[in-house]
Amino acid sequence: MMDDTPKKPVAASQSAATPVAALPVAASNEDLARAAVDEASEHLGSDVVLLDTRGVSSFADFFVIVSGETDRHIESMANDISRRVREMGVHISHREGSGRGGWVLLDFTGFVVHLFTREQRERYGLEQLWSRATEIVRVQ
Repeated sequence: MMDDTPKKPVAASQSAATPVAALPVAASNEDLARAAVDEASEHLGSDVVLLDTRGVSSFADFFVIVSGETDRHIESMANDISRRVREMGVHISHREGSGRGGWVLLDFTGFVVHLFTREQRERYGLEQLWSRATEIVRVQ
């Protein structure tokens, strides 16, 4: 037996058959850089610094600078930071250096992560080189 009762039209926004999911909001460069800071801190990076380089750099909005204890420690933190940022939807655009050389650079286009042994960090002196940048976070 057919039901002849008139049906009310259902607006698309009221449709129970198709739930509307919110679109993911892309993380900002600052959010991503802060996630890198958190990851480095969680993996025992020392003297972790987040610099706002907007206005003083034409190629990155933020620098994250981290010291590691050993070559393996630097490599491990670089891999963990890359994984965390990738999980947030951003892939690394360029990587340079190696733990064996005492430094690794991770370029995510809007922000750059520099991982160093203490000796290499002192040698390169990025904080002095970019002294016009604003320090946002420092985790000892």
